Amino acid sequence: MNKNVLFIFLLLITLSCFSQEEKVVDYTKIDTRYREDQFYVSVTYNLLNNKPSGMSQSGFSSGFHLGFIRDMPINDKRNLAIGIGLGLSSNSYNQNMLIEKDDSNNLNYSPIEGAFSKNKFTTYVVEAPLEFRWRTSTAADYTFWRVYTGVKFGYVVANSSKYKGDLGTIKSTAIDDIEKLRYGLTLSLGYSTWNFHVYYGLNPIFKNSAKLNGESIDTSSIKIGLMFYIL
Repeated sequence: MNKNVLFIFLLLITLSCFSQEEKVVDYTKIDTRYREDQFYVSVTYNLLNNKPSGMSQSGFSSGFHLGFIRDMPINDKRNLAIGIGLGLSSNSYNQNMLIEKDDSNNLNYSPIEGAFSKNKFTTYVVEAPLEFRWRTSTAADYTFWRVYTGVKFGYVVANSSKYKGDLGTIKSTAIDDIEKLRYGLTLSLGYSTWNFHVYYGLNPIFKNSAKLNGESIDTSSIKIGLMFYIL
């Protein structure tokens, strides 16, 4: 884990601890119409699922996610809710597939031969999570169990790839073969500050036009990490 990732990870933990620290409850001012967990910050380890032959993952592939979810309780106890939100996400994938454009601006994909120090592609996504939420919270309880599950839709607003190695430095942006629409299943569960989070992508990262060794790159993403909620 590089220094930047470690710094951001520790910063997120610190913010989350402050957001859900024990509080002195003024029972004369309890809000019986309370809402929970309307801001979120997450750090994930990104895996590539269903990789084509010749493609392998290496290094630490990170994801950073933040946003706002409108919490809408659907029962009198307010422990069941629907959440609809909007957020931003940055996702990097370190692997051994070189992405480069030829003189005609056509995209080529090939396994890297020789040594390299960096090779990754990155997507920047506007996300819209939709969740069904169950928790053990009350109007006076700031630490509770939660299980949030649902779907997350996304739209890739920018992407890039970068290689550094024996071939020099090769950069590409606005890669047309990357699917703009993203969607997948989500699950967040935990107690108080610490919440396990997983995203399982349901569609490939690349379009059918992208091929490695004549094989379609049907790889999708799985993101596993921690979710921090801020009231």
